[in-house]
Amino acid sequence: MKNGVKCTAHSGYRCEYHVGFAPKYRRKVIYKTVRRDSIETIKKRCQEMKVEIIEGEACPDHIHLLVSIPPQMSVSHLWEHSRTKAR
Repeated sequence: MKNGVKCTAHSGYRCEYHVGFAPKYRRKVIYKTVRRDSIETIKKRCQEMKVEIIEGEACPDHIHLLVSIPPQMSVSHLWEHSRTKAR
């Protein structure tokens, strides 16, 4: 896998996306326990969907992720799955 290119049976791909999550009105609510629980939940959901987290950062009012998503999946599908499982 040269230059981070991943391979499937018939193709190679490198689909990396910068995704941000923020609470309503960007309230500063992501602290200690919430931060730890949010990170664990995001990691778990990404493992379930076979999405690789390249980088991530949790700030008090938002979370940034750099993820590698297979070409069969869209970013909106990732977001939809994350939201439905979180509720």
